[in-house]
Amino acid sequence: MPSAFQFQCHLVLIFLAASKGETRYLEVRDAGEDDPFLLLSEDLKRELSAGQIYRRSLRCIDMLSIEGQFTFTADQPQLHCATFFIGEPEELLTIRYDFVNIDCQGGDFLKVFDGWILKGEKFPSSLDHPLTTSQRYVDFCESGNIQRSVRSSQNVAMIFFRIQQAGNGFTVTVKKNSNLFPCNVISQTPSGRFTMVIPHQHRNCSFSIIYPVVIKISDLILGHLNGLFLKKPSAGCAGVGDFVELLGGAGLDPSKMFPLADLCHSFHGSAQMKIGCDNTVLRMVSSGKHINRVTFEYHQLDLQETEIRKENSIEEFCFPSI
Repeated sequence: MPSAFQFQCHLVLIFLAASKGETRYLEVRDAGEDDPFLLLSEDLKRELSAGQIYRRSLRCIDMLSIEGQFTFTADQPQLHCATFFIGEPEELLTIRYDFVNIDCQGGDFLKVFDGWILKGEKFPSSLDHPLTTSQRYVDFCESGNIQRSVRSSQNVAMIFFRIQQAGNGFTVTVKKNSNLFPCNVISQTPSGRFTMVIPHQHRNCSFSIIYPVVIKISDLILGHLNGLFLKKPSAGCAGVGDFVELLGGAGLDPSKMFPLADLCHSFHGSAQMKIGCDNTVLRMVSSGKHINRVTFEYHQLDLQETEIRKENSIEEFCFPSI
């Protein structure tokens, strides 16, 4: 049986509607019976290719992976609502308020968060984000007309809102911008291939896959400087400024996950792992002194693969939730 975390995230990532949240941290309970809301029809594809803006209304709990203009109008008091936005790994998101009619003095709010929060856990982790947690929130009721446009630092962002008066609401426009060096990423799909590059930047970058997966690292370059590879210690990654780690866990925040493997030596070839955790994260730690690069591919781990475990599989604590 899937865990509660997998259940919630899979609802988001396969574009199914979810029922309204009833707690502070948006604990999605049962899947709605609605049709998937973001499977592009031929008519919609033709409309978008013609340069027209895609428009639709928002639900209290919703998910978007497409540019367009989106409107929420309350038909009753809505106390715990959120919309999750996600782009491709190499995209950043810009959220612009076009129209807002809420009662800030009466307790309504509308906040953009730079990243995702699910059940109190953040992505990217506070350790890996350039802003403090408080700076990652932009509150319309505090900024008003001063800041009507917010750009994300990665391919995910979200809005929280509370609207207590029926008929009140807001309209936002979402646009995507290219990101030459994607850092923190949540994958939209359970399979794919990605190359992460950190060019002389002192930062940590995480690639999150909210599925049990087989992950294969095919190329790792650490400490690449002027065409030379710097020699690394022979034992472990302790004290090394540049390395890659694989993490697994049952939540969204990489800093709260269990470390499964460390890689601190450059190599060309193949290193494969089966990771049966609800969430798998490949995290690169970079000192900023070098150009670091890792290429990997991944696909969802199925039940048959978990039954045939090879020596490079991780400990069994990750497997029971599949």
